[in-house]
Amino acid sequence: MKTEEKDLTIRPARKGDLSELARLLCQVLELHHKGRPDLFRPDTRKYTDEELLALIGREERPVFVAADREDHLLGYAFCILSMPSESHIFHPRKELYLDDLCVEEGSRGLGIGKKLYAYVENFAREQGCYHLTLNVWSCNPGAEKFYRACGLIPQKITMEKVLETK
Repeated sequence: MKTEEKDLTIRPARKGDLSELARLLCQVLELHHKGRPDLFRPDTRKYTDEELLALIGREERPVFVAADREDHLLGYAFCILSMPSESHIFHPRKELYLDDLCVEEGSRGLGIGKKLYAYVENFAREQGCYHLTLNVWSCNPGAEKFYRACGLIPQKITMEKVLETK
């Protein structure tokens, strides 16, 4: 069944969302494992239950979820609010870092990610953030295309040379 935009609610995560957050986190890690099995372990996730419970409700680490009419989670956004320390080269700017955004595999392409991202961007504006930043793995070109369509542009590029092969 397709979820229409009017049936979608974006809200802060609650402790009762733990099992569904865990399920979605597994989907994201599996995607990263397929793209970079040399870095990401299979059959795991970014946060344990204990870590998730500690994150939910923290002002400086907001977690938002996209829920359907029955309150099933179709996506999430993990964020980090930060104010850089004083530096002689950088202006101190408040930042919202989008640590992780996921839309459930079966619900992709329905506009849920766009709505979730727009909610996060609006939240950053309300918090007085100078910018919203995130990282995209090069093994996930779909994510890069999505974020570019949302108006993001590269700020810097991380490069690597793998020196150890097993």
